Amino acid sequence: MDIQIIARDGEPEYAVLPWVQYQALLKAAGINEAPQQRAPAPAAATPDPILPGLDQLRSLREGKGIAIEALARTVGISPSYLAMIESGERQPDAAIRRSLAWELTVPGWRDES
Repeated sequence: MDIQIIARDGEPEYAVLPWVQYQALLKAAGINEAPQQRAPAPAAATPDPILPGLDQLRSLREGKGIAIEALARTVGISPSYLAMIESGERQPDAAIRRSLAWELTVPGWRDES
């Protein structure tokens, strides 16, 4: 199985797997129906929220006393990629922004995108 484990505070919190494998697990468990999927909202109707102060990500992280390696590991990216985000060389996707916002307790992390 191709499973990605997402951890918080060093403990596994979520497991992400391909849809086909999820369906196979449901079938093996004797569950015939998958949960209904929500239709995605139109992209123009709901703009992707941007992490407030993304240009201040380093100061947010340092202000909370979090090492770049620890934050990167928790978010699921490499420290070098996080350094590029902090320096403005790279723009993280929505999932990484939400993870960063969650870890840094930035308001609005629950916004849908």
